[in-house]
Amino acid sequence: MKTTRPKADVVVIGLGWSGSVIAEELARAGLRVVAVERGAWRDTATDFPPSVDTDELRWATRKEILQAPRMETYTVRNNARQEALPVREWSNLTLGNNVGGAGTHWAAASWRFNPFDFEPYSKTVERYGKGHLLPGLQVQDWGVTYQELEPFYDRFERIAGTSGKAGVIQDVVIPGGNPFEGSRSRDFPTPPLVPSHWNDIFSQKTTQMGYHPFPVPAGTISQAYVNPLGVRMGPCTYCGYCQLFGCGNWSKSSPNACVVPALMRQPSFEVLTETEVLHINKSSDGKTATGVSYIDKNGVRGEQPADIVIVAAYQLDNVRLMLLSGIGEPYDPRTRRGVIGRNYSFQTLSYAYLWFENEYLNPFMNTGCLAIQIDDFNADNFDHSGLGFIGGAGIQSLSNSGLPIGMAGVLPKGAPAWGMGWKQAFRHSYQNWAMVQGQGTSYAHEDMYFDLDPTYKDNYGRPLMRMTFDYNLNDKRSGEFIRQKCEQIAKAVGGKHIESYNFAADHYTPFRANDSSHTNGGVVMGTNPRTSALNRYQQCWAAHNVFVLGASSFPNNGGYNPTVTIGALALWTAKAILEQYLKKPGPLVQA
Repeated sequence: MKTTRPKADVVVIGLGWSGSVIAEELARAGLRVVAVERGAWRDTATDFPPSVDTDELRWATRKEILQAPRMETYTVRNNARQEALPVREWSNLTLGNNVGGAGTHWAAASWRFNPFDFEPYSKTVERYGKGHLLPGLQVQDWGVTYQELEPFYDRFERIAGTSGKAGVIQDVVIPGGNPFEGSRSRDFPTPPLVPSHWNDIFSQKTTQMGYHPFPVPAGTISQAYVNPLGVRMGPCTYCGYCQLFGCGNWSKSSPNACVVPALMRQPSFEVLTETEVLHINKSSDGKTATGVSYIDKNGVRGEQPADIVIVAAYQLDNVRLMLLSGIGEPYDPRTRRGVIGRNYSFQTLSYAYLWFENEYLNPFMNTGCLAIQIDDFNADNFDHSGLGFIGGAGIQSLSNSGLPIGMAGVLPKGAPAWGMGWKQAFRHSYQNWAMVQGQGTSYAHEDMYFDLDPTYKDNYGRPLMRMTFDYNLNDKRSGEFIRQKCEQIAKAVGGKHIESYNFAADHYTPFRANDSSHTNGGVVMGTNPRTSALNRYQQCWAAHNVFVLGASSFPNNGGYNPTVTIGALALWTAKAILEQYLKKPGPLVQA
């Protein structure tokens, strides 16, 4: 059985942060918008009430909130000489499987990228010369600047109710905020969270060391708030059930809490849940899209015709769908030609884990992103001359770990693994363990890419996507530099036992605990159609009525979480569609 639905003005694939934000903007403007979401409907009040949400075994251990690998997974290898194998269990990656996507269960760290992150090539060459870029790196400007995105960052923060302390407002540095951030038009909509004891220790010591600590911007908001869409949110209770959990308190910014309630009131909007897009349909000449083909939970196949197709699923899913649909030339690592699957970047993490003698940190009072950070070694905020790498990391005291099952294994090396000795070690460790996290930049390399796997297929006979990725020399050098800084801070604060790691010193694996879930690129934006799949408005060079949103658009990663930049770019693209594209459909930037 196959059905063809009435034609829509816009079809949106995926209803996470980027999909819900752009759908609300376009539907409010009067366009008929149909969203196709593979996951089920999730409602804040009924699916994540406090009596259900605080179930560590269900959500954090068994990870029931994530998309199951049996539904869709990918294969992974470190280099092209290896055979890629499917990932059968999620560890660091956190793909969503519901309305709201990964935005339902994210930790809610709410960063703007540094101005350098949008123009890494131009700014590096200007300051250090082309010779500073290591061979093989694919470093390119995004085609949009921080200054252009600032109003859209501001708009997204108002929608999310973000808590924080501004560091620079209209080019004036504000004490207590981040002096290295791009200038803001105004302060955050809600004040910063109350710091933890560990946050206070870190802040005091890094200030003494000459650094510039500030509270991390948070989507776990600090006070009651009504956003511009009329949605009411409540203050965070610091329960600690954030990452891999929903939020029944209406305290965590999420599509479910902040956007979907307003979106569902739009008469021109409709969502198809538990329905998977199989591919994007193309016109006979292949130059535009005509809509999407899908299959619902009952096995019924159908088509949703539309004038505009917006691809807004998870980064990995966006890349695979573009490859399956044959839109844009796939990247070939041998010839360095092609753009789909090119410019994959990850996140370069370094840590110092430390144990105090007797601090009583009370880690059960936390949020997913309760932290104080220094940006003194992030982006290009310090002189890289002679260091042999670009980029860096934000270094933070993160108070997001207090769940008893997860904390049971957080013991120093050499601690007993069972019995009375383990109990005593765990009792001490729970109150005295802390971490200094360096969340670093990542730049693409010509040998790292996505393509379709020649061996493994999904339930519908389509090839799985294959990831070829390992850390490059820039990652290794920057990660080691930040590891040393993290260790220095851990010693300065008085850690009795310290273990420090540069994750990039080892081969990449999708199964390492505490690694990042921030995967980027594969369908990136830029100024040149030979090196980017999208123009500055996230519009596909190869098909002008296809727009691809999300972290798949990022040519590189910053030393931050990607979500707020994803949201700002979605708003930026919505404005371009409404004010430019609808008046004259066609390329918004000439190749």
